[in-house]
Amino acid sequence: MYLNVHSHYSLRYGTMPVQKLVAEAVARGITQMVLTDINNSTGIMEFMRECDTQGVKPIAGMEFRRDKKLLYIGIAKNREGMRELNEFLSEHNLEKKELPDTCPPFKFACIVYPYGYTGELRQWEYVGIRADELHLLYKKDLSAIREKLVALQPVFVGNKIEYRLHEYLRAIDLNTLLTMVKPEDKCKPADMFLPPGKLEASYAKYSFILDNTRNLMNGCVMDYQKGRINLNRLTFTGNKKNDEELLAKLAYSGMEYRYGKNDKVATKRIKRELRVINEMNFCAYFLITWDIIRYSMSRGFYHVGRGSGACSVVAYCLRITDVDPIVLDLYFERFLNPERTSPPDFDIDFSWDEREDVQDYIFKRYGSQHVALLGTMSTFKDRSIIREIGKVMGLPKSEIDGFTDQTRAAFNRDNEVFKKITAIHQMMANMPNQRSIHAGGVLISEEPITYYTALDLPPKGMATVQWDMYEAENIGYDKYDILSQRGIGHIKEAVKLIEQNHGRKVDIHDVKRIMDDPAVRAQLKSGNTIGCFYIESPAMRQLIRKLKCDNYLTLVAASSIIRPGVASSGMMGMFIKYHHAPEQVKYLHPVMEEQLKETYGVMVYQEDVIKVCMHFAGMDGGDADVLRRGMSGKYRSKIEFDRLVEKFHEGARKLLRPLEIIKEIWRQVFSFAGYSFSKAHSASYAVESFQSLELKTKNPREFMVAVLNNYGGFYSRFLYVEELRKAGAIVHLPCVNNSDSTVNIRGIDAYLGFVGVNGLESTFIESIPEERQRNGLYQGLEDFIKRTGIGLEQAIILIRVGALRFTGKSKKELLLNVHLLMDTSKKPTNELVLFNVEAKNYQLPELVSTRLEHAYHELEILGFPVSMSMFELLQTEYRGEIKANDMVNHVGQTVRMVGMFICDKTVPTKNNKTMWFGTFLDDEGNFFDTTHFPNSSQGYPFRGAGCYLIQGKVVSDFDFPSIEVMKIAKLPILGNPVMA
Repeated sequence: MYLNVHSHYSLRYGTMPVQKLVAEAVARGITQMVLTDINNSTGIMEFMRECDTQGVKPIAGMEFRRDKKLLYIGIAKNREGMRELNEFLSEHNLEKKELPDTCPPFKFACIVYPYGYTGELRQWEYVGIRADELHLLYKKDLSAIREKLVALQPVFVGNKIEYRLHEYLRAIDLNTLLTMVKPEDKCKPADMFLPPGKLEASYAKYSFILDNTRNLMNGCVMDYQKGRINLNRLTFTGNKKNDEELLAKLAYSGMEYRYGKNDKVATKRIKRELRVINEMNFCAYFLITWDIIRYSMSRGFYHVGRGSGACSVVAYCLRITDVDPIVLDLYFERFLNPERTSPPDFDIDFSWDEREDVQDYIFKRYGSQHVALLGTMSTFKDRSIIREIGKVMGLPKSEIDGFTDQTRAAFNRDNEVFKKITAIHQMMANMPNQRSIHAGGVLISEEPITYYTALDLPPKGMATVQWDMYEAENIGYDKYDILSQRGIGHIKEAVKLIEQNHGRKVDIHDVKRIMDDPAVRAQLKSGNTIGCFYIESPAMRQLIRKLKCDNYLTLVAASSIIRPGVASSGMMGMFIKYHHAPEQVKYLHPVMEEQLKETYGVMVYQEDVIKVCMHFAGMDGGDADVLRRGMSGKYRSKIEFDRLVEKFHEGARKLLRPLEIIKEIWRQVFSFAGYSFSKAHSASYAVESFQSLELKTKNPREFMVAVLNNYGGFYSRFLYVEELRKAGAIVHLPCVNNSDSTVNIRGIDAYLGFVGVNGLESTFIESIPEERQRNGLYQGLEDFIKRTGIGLEQAIILIRVGALRFTGKSKKELLLNVHLLMDTSKKPTNELVLFNVEAKNYQLPELVSTRLEHAYHELEILGFPVSMSMFELLQTEYRGEIKANDMVNHVGQTVRMVGMFICDKTVPTKNNKTMWFGTFLDDEGNFFDTTHFPNSSQGYPFRGAGCYLIQGKVVSDFDFPSIEVMKIAKLPILGNPVMA
């Protein structure tokens, strides 16, 4: 009898997860009900699965609201009806249309209007009346609507406590105080499942209403196929056999490009992979991915295929990835095997400014009814919600700040108000808060996707499903990950600039040549990798120097062992030690030497776990991968996992492995697997790192301009400007006669773009260079103002940053002139002039601007100085006892150094204290790194950006020097002369 049930997917309204909702219904003897979440169908498929498990008949529906007002409730008679409801909502979401007062006719869905609806009711339309509204029927002629009245008992909450939670959710949603939430903005306290028999008793005098309700529900059957089925596009060509033949043809054709015609190892591997791909019905998935890559390459787009998909030789031959799995001994089973517990996917990265074009192609190529972006669901688990709870309670900001301050945790623990806030937060922590969009997942469906979800239109502007990747997997969808990253933008633009400036095309895909280039390898070994994808962070540069890394395979390993789990487990240190002294390696067993010799017996990758399971314990690849995932907590069932653990031990015993060695190897496998990283993923990263290195080594100026124009990477914009200068470029301030919207470079002259000018409106960022290109250089201040139509405020910003210095006048002269020009332009032109008075030319004193004034203007407007360095701004001329390049000669000594802060990383210690690691530049432009232990970091805290005097002990780890800080003090800079 429950036609209007809501889960917590009625965001910031309902309180019960689907599992609890169904359990509550079962406890009350309810045998069928309709899930009608507000303006979404997020939970429908989950609801049907849970009802099937609990023996309840599920009916799908949706409640439609406009501006929080209930319009009508849609109830699907079958899957076609659910599609109608989803498409109705999708149409209004995607076209940004308001929901109408009256619903259009549906063939397979019913509509229930709230009591008071005055329109004419069609065949499958009803009016729902609540028990507390039955008195309105008293002495009323019901003959016209007798067959149309149904019982309406909404369900939003589970009990009185959850009703209070509901009130908090509504207040947060409305951004108002709890006491200001109006009755119409929340549900009624009785909107929950009633005790058995109470609902029927409420309608006892109107039993026909119950009959109508029962008949409506009995006529609904959710005829969806049970269990997980393949809902993806099933074929690429329209025929499965043709798909298999086309994939084989493309694979062997690609093999000739990658390996030559008669490579026996590649031929054997392709044949084996194709058999598994065909058996698992993955031909279409490979071919669609190939088609996407084919399109992007035809457009001149650059891509990186990474993740476990790089384990496939077929994918390598189809040019989905540039990682050679044979050279790296990558296991195909890591990507695809019959025992895999979750669908695999290819991770394809494109440049950040080209991905949308690729996504648009997918929508047009495979049809808008069959394609959608994957959604995500954020929850209230973020502790920032504590601030929201405090706000709706009406607490003052100062008190809320105290509750969110981690340093006051001990004090807050005994605060009664804080206890109440914490209790509320714990209740809502795992509840969905809002729908959003997945980082890159795309679904391509065989059937119209609206059979399974309505579609949203987030700011991205492309249709998006209303559930996340986990629900997609449960339903039967495999996603295509179409991702973007800045690193590809760096490479793409650098290649373009090199061709423009030097007339030379760089084949960035010739990775074998790049990896063998002595100059590129030397650049890598030096650790001079600023701007290069994945290898520019302080930790990565340190690791590269400690390893003396100068080759691809070592960089692949470094890309994995840098991860926190591996590094903190001690395996990083062990790997570095054995890398420099391989003769000291002691292998636990010959199999470990045979399988892990490349990494000195240290498990570095997820594939290493699979290797050990297969070759030491005799497991097959599928079981080995399931066991690996299980150790990361991703198993289908604990029973299945325990069975495979036993299989590992049993297999090792059958192979007569010594018992003690079995125990030790299992201990290592189990402790490592949860932190491991796919070798294929590391290899993909390393390929892109080498491509960046090629460009930085051979054309550092163009490369750094490309980094700046693609919004940098790990560091601030200032550091990349410094790197551009170190690469030999003369860095010029923005100039209206030379700058473009972004940084440009001609020869060694690089002009900063208007994009980095704080406060400059986007209109002028684009229009200033466009006007110059159309009509020639600006001739002076007045000409510039007339041609651009710029206002006084915007003109002042450009003058202060030095963008009109071509006039030969000082900033102060220009500022005076711009005010005079703007004032003149405001005078009426139709005034009656009685006497013509000759304009007087006043002789102004020389208005000089100093370098220090310029530097302060640049700090304010660009965020960093160009006219002076940060070291020149210091009040002191002291630059330390030693410089970064001399640290290696002072190991063990206490020294004083002066450095400009670049970045830091804070790490909590086991005893709840804090230590941090810093990175600084000396006045010669060289990096040095610092370690700040709790005993020094508390007494000498970090005080923001600037230059510091640092006293500490020089230490060395694998020949990499750094400073263990004893004292640190921020150095004062020269005062702003304008403020003096």
